[in-house]
Amino acid sequence: MPATPVTLIDVAKAAGVSPITVSRALNEPHLVKPATLAKVQQAVKLTGYVKNMLAGGLASSRSKLVALVLPTISTQTFAEMVQGATDRLTAAGYQLLLGIVGYETWREEILVETILSRRPDGIILTGSLHTDSTRQRLLQIGTPVVEAWDLTPHPIDMAIGFSHEEVGHMCAQHLLKQGYRRFAMLTANDPRAGQRTQGFQVAIAKHGASVIASHVVQAPGALPQGRLGAIKLLDEHPELDAIFCSSDTLAHGVLIEAQSRGLRVPQDLAIMGFGDLNFSEYTNPPLSTVKVDGAKIGALSAQALLDRLTSGAESAQAERVVNTGFELIQRGST
Repeated sequence: MPATPVTLIDVAKAAGVSPITVSRALNEPHLVKPATLAKVQQAVKLTGYVKNMLAGGLASSRSKLVALVLPTISTQTFAEMVQGATDRLTAAGYQLLLGIVGYETWREEILVETILSRRPDGIILTGSLHTDSTRQRLLQIGTPVVEAWDLTPHPIDMAIGFSHEEVGHMCAQHLLKQGYRRFAMLTANDPRAGQRTQGFQVAIAKHGASVIASHVVQAPGALPQGRLGAIKLLDEHPELDAIFCSSDTLAHGVLIEAQSRGLRVPQDLAIMGFGDLNFSEYTNPPLSTVKVDGAKIGALSAQALLDRLTSGAESAQAERVVNTGFELIQRGST
């Protein structure tokens, strides 16, 4: 469990200087001797101290602020997660601080450091892959943390999500059951998409089939990238009979390219997506996909933080890892 937050006095003891000197080094470093400044900076690093930009500015110890860190808000499922978390937090008198970091963990590290300086009451991160520095920082600071959208047996604090490997495994089983045997994967280069494609490959291999080709696009993956990816895959491997996509957006691009070539879907080419976006039921044919309840993940993540803040760590111990599950939806494209 996260430790008690480190104080300025702790830093002063570690550096062997007075608290006033530490304060000056943090706020007016140009007034401090280089050797002393170096000792304070080293002590900050060792203790995990985070400067409190709200110190003295609050009447209570609560900021009533919860931070949510996302890779993007350009996808429907993440937008639904924001709404679910916002609704639950607002009802409890909290405000949501939203941060966007793309798909690079080093960007997350920089943003988390900035967020921590604002002393949020809780933090919701997307996924369980972070830099070592981010993980250590969050363990040291003592702020409740939820890693959402993924499952991990060793969360920083709490984890609420689903298994992306299982998503890939179930999609593979579905396509194999429908009789397809010559597969390609079209995926964005983000970690969770990679976990889904890994699960897909493992399941395909277990049944003696093969993934003939794969194509990776820049995350999060847009419709034009899906169509261009389909052009490459189908030009190089016309024998393909199924394409597994890491998102519905990419799958829609594949569907458009297949139709432009006169391919019958699903008779000549099956197409599988992920996300169950609001257009997926209305494509021609309707897109087979995997439904994930982003609003539920957001609401449960917010509630887990609220429970921790209200009742303390012990009451939330039994619910440190929550599997929200997913649903495979078969439609006309498979």
